[in-house]
Amino acid sequence: MNEFEKDVQSKRNDFNDAVVAAVVSFVFFTLIFFIGIVLDVAGGTLY
Repeated sequence: MNEFEKDVQSKRNDFNDAVVAAVVSFVFFTLIFFIGIVLDVAGGTLY
């Protein structure tokens, strides 16, 4: 066994970090999308 496997730095579950990263990125891109929609409607160029 690798010596680094015996003494890990973080005992946290990686799944929780992955879920948080997915949710944060989804919220970020959704926010960018809606800002673009608002600017498009405000500019009057919506087809």
